Amino acid sequence: MIDFAQYMDQERARIYGERDALLERKIEIETQLTQLDRDMQAIDAYAAAKAGKIPAAHRPHQNQRRPGSRRSAIVDALRQVPLEGLARGELLETIGVKGDKSGEMAVSNALTALIKNGTLARNEGRKYVLA
Repeated sequence: MIDFAQYMDQERARIYGERDALLERKIEIETQLTQLDRDMQAIDAYAAAKAGKIPAAHRPHQNQRRPGSRRSAIVDALRQVPLEGLARGELLETIGVKGDKSGEMAVSNALTALIKNGTLARNEGRKYVLA
């Protein structure tokens, strides 16, 4: 006769076995889905190449910049001016992004980051200066 503890152990083993089998099937299905996705990407790339279109991932970006280049442009601009520093508008003009909303936002974000990390400060005239 089976006691309750043995019955629980058997059930636990059965459930773990079923779970392991399902996980194996899940991995096999995910592998098959990944392969099908790759196949579809290859077909799409072939069709685009046949039509003479360049995939977006391979197109050169017009204003592509390396990370941190806004920050380095700001620091370089401030190195070129006297100790009184530059206001935000003056920095935008110096860097060449005045009127470009996304460029202006990027400069504002970079200014905030540079102040937080201690590279820049603001003087009494509220102009940005090297710290």
